[in-house]
Amino acid sequence: MTRTVGSHAAGDLGRRAAARRAALGLSLEEVAERAGSTPSYIAYVEEKVPAPGPAFLVRLADALDTTVQDLAGFTADQPHGGAPAGRHPRMEELGEAECWALLDDHGVGRIAMTGKDGPEVFPVNYQVVDRKVVFMTAAGSHLARTTATGAEVAFELDRLDEAFSQGWSVLAVGRTRQVPDGPESAELRDAVHSTPWAGEGRETLVVLSPDRVTGRRVVVPGAPGTTD
Repeated sequence: MTRTVGSHAAGDLGRRAAARRAALGLSLEEVAERAGSTPSYIAYVEEKVPAPGPAFLVRLADALDTTVQDLAGFTADQPHGGAPAGRHPRMEELGEAECWALLDDHGVGRIAMTGKDGPEVFPVNYQVVDRKVVFMTAAGSHLARTTATGAEVAFELDRLDEAFSQGWSVLAVGRTRQVPDGPESAELRDAVHSTPWAGEGRETLVVLSPDRVTGRRVVVPGAPGTTD
């Protein structure tokens, strides 16, 4: 059942703020300085306050490089990309080094492959290790059976800036292999920051070694991060 706006449990906003702060690698002190507040109040918001006042919420969203709507969770169940196109947008190709930088360290992306009934796409929690994409799946899953054959798959990640109708996508294509228990498996598991969101039972470790990494970015002149 989908919750309506205003039905979020107390503390949801605080947990989102804490998660966003952690994702940006910011301390309480750094967020407090950005928001014109104190570290103790930022901690209080993260841990106890259901919803701070509107003025502070705007400052907090700015401090965390996000929007009030995202921070409050009101866009969590909405499809992305509903905004109209920006003014004079342009498409730019991304170099391989920038693509890897955008993939960063870990997160949630999509694995696309060919199944018995045609193309299939699976969301996965991923980790980048030595320019390889590592993820885990259930032993008996179709994803596990396919990757065990060394099949070629595509991994895709994207981000959108809804406010300015711009964003980027990165595509990594290559063959997969499963890693049996042993020193390599132990090393990779130690490097994983996030266990699969889908729950327990996903212990099959898969490594994608890309042969091709490409990306594109939609740029809107005058938007944040642009020089013209």
